[in-house]
Amino acid sequence: MTPEQQFNVLAARQETTAMTELDALFDALPDVSEDFMTGEWDGGVFNTGHPGEKMLGSLGWAGKTFRSRDDVDPIVSRQADGSRSANPIMGAATLRRVEYRGVVTATMVYDKHAIFDHFRQVNADTVLGVMDRKGEAVPLYFHLRRRTA
Repeated sequence: MTPEQQFNVLAARQETTAMTELDALFDALPDVSEDFMTGEWDGGVFNTGHPGEKMLGSLGWAGKTFRSRDDVDPIVSRQADGSRSANPIMGAATLRRVEYRGVVTATMVYDKHAIFDHFRQVNADTVLGVMDRKGEAVPLYFHLRRRTA
């Protein structure tokens, strides 16, 4: 099974996904550039039991927006009317290249928190992300799909 096929299986899975499966998938994917991340992205999380999954759900998390390297909305929420807007709860962020799990890749650095979202490419319109919060034992795995409309 290719990494993209494995991603599709894990993203569609209803039952809990083991962290080891997501770690192996992340490690198998290529890094991405900062420029690749520019644009608006729809987001989703993997069911691992991480407490951040519920937090994102309570925020109506819809994805992220990368306007430029220094202008990132890390939390975009879906409004009651279906529109998307930046949620100020986590502040702003920037995009840099940072090493994580042995590879330098595009990484979103939160301005107000010791949190880093590292990205690896699944295909031309999809990335696998891992939120690495300093002091937490396990990361939060999520995915982003480039918005087309």
